Amino acid sequence: MVLTSRREECSVAAALAGIRVLDLTTVVFGPYASLILADHGAEVIKIESPAGDPVRTAGPGADQRYAALFLGSNRNKRSVVLDLKRPAARSALLRLADRADVIMHSMRPHKMADLGLDPESVLSRNPRLIFAELAGFGAGGRYREQPAYDDIVQGLSGAADLMRRQTGETRYLPTIIADKIGGLTAAHAILAALFQRERSGRGQLVEVPMFEAMASFLLTEHFHARHLPRDPDQEPAAGYTRILSPWRRPYPTRDGHVCVMPYGDRHWRDFFVAAGRPELADDPRFADLALRTRHIDELYRLMAEIIAGDTTRHWLDLCARLDVPAAPVNRLDELEQDPHLTDVGFFVELTDAEGTYRFPRSPVRLSDSVVPPRLPPRLGADTADVLREAGLTEAEIAELG
Repeated sequence: MVLTSRREECSVAAALAGIRVLDLTTVVFGPYASLILADHGAEVIKIESPAGDPVRTAGPGADQRYAALFLGSNRNKRSVVLDLKRPAARSALLRLADRADVIMHSMRPHKMADLGLDPESVLSRNPRLIFAELAGFGAGGRYREQPAYDDIVQGLSGAADLMRRQTGETRYLPTIIADKIGGLTAAHAILAALFQRERSGRGQLVEVPMFEAMASFLLTEHFHARHLPRDPDQEPAAGYTRILSPWRRPYPTRDGHVCVMPYGDRHWRDFFVAAGRPELADDPRFADLALRTRHIDELYRLMAEIIAGDTTRHWLDLCARLDVPAAPVNRLDELEQDPHLTDVGFFVELTDAEGTYRFPRSPVRLSDSVVPPRLPPRLGADTADVLREAGLTEAEIAELG
């Protein structure tokens, strides 16, 4: 089946149509998770304090509480302002939860308990509810009640140490990776719980700790030899050596940089011959994947030496002839002009009274699910409508004020 590239021409239902999500999370961890659900058609109601999500003032657009970081993870949502310090607001939230499929929060557990919004209390009212706790650290651990942010989790999870081992300098990865990995993990956990509810009829508590999610993500390859039975006299080192090589980086050319990735044995032999280094094609150090991995620093060093001798265009053309994976290095500011992203309509424009905004769309397409993108909500724009839908009277809404 061919996926349509014009969403507005489709009339099929969205995959998560009819699923209502109450999102009490802030910053990026939780909002990135609910963004994925919203992009699949869930009705995501963003519950905000009167001050709004802090990232509404992070970056350009802060003066309107519609800042860049907020725009990046809050499209396709509605915004309801509730001051949960007030009993009437907590009562309104519980009435919303009675009609919801998912409630998700990123507060520390004791704060939710202080508000009377602990999972036991909420699930007792709506046993079909998926109650998702997006925490810094999992229950039962000594870090459980500590605050967690991306920088903290990058340090604890080994991400900053990976940078040290490759570059010699302990530093963070230049992306909010722990938040986003946590968000991806939360999205698939919530979807799994919803699927199980379809069979069991019951909701449940879902715990998504950012630290554990990030550690699991990094250790997929970097637990390495520690997966294996151990010699009690020799503790194996963690870390996948190929990834940690200081030579693993885009190769400088005469006029820029290029990414080149020969992978199979044939790729490497063909590349060395075509690059004028046939002796390396027969070098026993590089005969197969295991040997190349053992000698990875020298292999990558030789590649850098070879590629420095010609232009980026030369290497891209040569690799295309050999069917060796290769690509130019895009700068962030150039991604909007990438020809492939242009072909697939990756960037979309949305307009309101203030002007035209530009977004990367969801990377996922489902052939039978279409969700036209909508702008992120202005603070509190949907408060009255959502509360009316939950059965609150005009007087009750006015009291929340």
